[in-house]
Amino acid sequence: MAFNSAGEKQRYVNQMFARIAHRYDRMNRIMTAGQDQRWRKLLIEQAHLAKNGRLLDLATGTGDIAFEGLVQHPDLTQVIGADFTLPMMQVGQQRADKIGPVITQKMIWSGADAHHLPFPDNSFDAVVSGFLLRNVTDMPLALAEQQRVCKPGGRVLVLEIPRPAATLFGRLFRLYFHNVVPLLGSLITGQGDAYQYLPASADAFLSPEELKAAMEKAGLSQVTYQMLMFQTVALHSGVK
Repeated sequence: MAFNSAGEKQRYVNQMFARIAHRYDRMNRIMTAGQDQRWRKLLIEQAHLAKNGRLLDLATGTGDIAFEGLVQHPDLTQVIGADFTLPMMQVGQQRADKIGPVITQKMIWSGADAHHLPFPDNSFDAVVSGFLLRNVTDMPLALAEQQRVCKPGGRVLVLEIPRPAATLFGRLFRLYFHNVVPLLGSLITGQGDAYQYLPASADAFLSPEELKAAMEKAGLSQVTYQMLMFQTVALHSGVK
């Protein structure tokens, strides 16, 4: 899916996520056979959050990663879920109210642009994101912002769908992604175009090694990654 400008892509992504917000979680569970929940749990485990730490979940959407942070670490001082699509966070707030007081008391929702984060330098013990970077218009800037607001010694973690590899699993995944997922998306959310954008954005994204190099260029060290779901999803981690 091609865009004529960065502004056009930004508007499309914002409006697209707003349109699917009410069915986003259900579609994720079906599309990944429930594996997305395991990935988020693993991401928080690898954040190595300390007691009384602060966590930023960037592109929080409906709050799944932020909630998992508080489930694993109820002693965190604060968790901020930041996103530029307000309807997604509104759905998340409704979910939080049903989960319990730990979530509602310690989590703050923030409207924020990943290219210009409204937080001071060295603010968070971990900065995490799930399926963000394919959607930004300036990935080096977005990574630099994550590095900036992370504390020295803290971690930046990125969960993403990389460009499918030219392997058997990669070809099968591309077939599934481009044919089955848009059909499911149309049936479940009524927004088939959103789930045509999803595989197109993965095709245009970086390989895991290229994303590792981009994180290192942003100033992160000890960057590693783990491949999940038959090598189709990548979890990257770097230290400031």
